[in-house]
Amino acid sequence: MPRAAKEATTKRQVAAGPAAAPKRARKEKLAPDRLEELVAAVRASLEDDKAEEIVVLDVTGRSDVVDRMIIATGQVERQLQAMATHVEDALEKVGMKIRRNKIEASPDWVLIDAGDLMIHLFQPEKRVTYGLERMWGPESPAPEAPPAADD
Repeated sequence: MPRAAKEATTKRQVAAGPAAAPKRARKEKLAPDRLEELVAAVRASLEDDKAEEIVVLDVTGRSDVVDRMIIATGQVERQLQAMATHVEDALEKVGMKIRRNKIEASPDWVLIDAGDLMIHLFQPEKRVTYGLERMWGPESPAPEAPPAADD
C-alpha cells in the first residue's frame, strides 16, 4: 500500500474513534443447558451472600456480546467484593475458570465477564444510576428486525 494511502487510512481510523477498530470475533456460544448451569451456580452463590434484587435478563438477540446478564445489589463495598469472590468460586466449581482480567471492580460496581454470561454487582445508588434493567430488561426497546428478504 502506498504511504499516502496508508496514512489516510490511519487518519480515518483515528478520526472515527474506537468504533473504527475491527471487532473481536465472539467465541463459540455456550450450549443452552451449560449456560443455565452457570446461571444457577451464580444465582445460588448470590443468594447465599444475601444479595438483593437478583435479576436474570435473557438478552439473546439483543446483545452481540452476551446471552444472559445477572444484576444484583449489595449494600457496601465489602459485600460486593465478597459476592464477586464467591461467584468466581461457584463458577470454578462448575468448571469455568474466570481470568482476573475479566473482573472489573470499583467501590460500588463489580463486573464479571463470564463469556455468554455477564454479572453486574452494584451498590443501590449505582444500580439506579446505570439502570441496566431499563436498558436490557423486558420493558426496553426491542432490537430492530433484520430487513425482510424479497421472495
